[in-house]
Amino acid sequence: MTYDGFIAGLGNPGPRYSRTRHNFGFMLVDRLIALWADQPDAVISSRSGSGKADVWDVCFHADQTRWLVAKPLDFMNRSGPPIQLLCRRNGIPAEKILVLHDELDLPLGQMRFKFSGGLAGHNGLKSLVESLGTKDFARLRLGIGRPEHPVAMADYVLSPFMASEIPVLDKTLARAAEATQTYCRYGLAEAMQQLHSHG
Repeated sequence: MTYDGFIAGLGNPGPRYSRTRHNFGFMLVDRLIALWADQPDAVISSRSGSGKADVWDVCFHADQTRWLVAKPLDFMNRSGPPIQLLCRRNGIPAEKILVLHDELDLPLGQMRFKFSGGLAGHNGLKSLVESLGTKDFARLRLGIGRPEHPVAMADYVLSPFMASEIPVLDKTLARAAEATQTYCRYGLAEAMQQLHSHG
């Protein structure tokens, strides 16, 4: 059975980075796996990522679809090769990938689907484009906003969310998980319409 698509969350491996802004994509993958584990029609199994990624196989019985879900285990700026390897091994074209990533140009609490286009200086996306040889894949851009005070951008994205931001973060992860599920069930256009009509 072939895969209907591939969901890849971007982030940095290890506990040091687990709650940082740059790991929004990883957080969403974790939320999705937990969500689907509670759904009777979803069957989840861990797969070997050859030490290069955490990988899950997710089958939805209701609509007979199968998805590959992964978190690369290399650092953000080297996200591309593990994702490209999984695509090659599983016969998944770039246009069937949905990349979940943090986005400086959207405030925390906002998210947007996008297909192809610019990379907005995101090193994980740059690595992915270099490895895949194309920008033509879907993204779910998860807003983290820009710092209120002057700070090196690398320090900002590698800093944890503040305690005051956690309630918004949790609500955003719930909405993003729902939006990603809509993407899996009904496609990008429907997911975009549903998400963007709700701000």
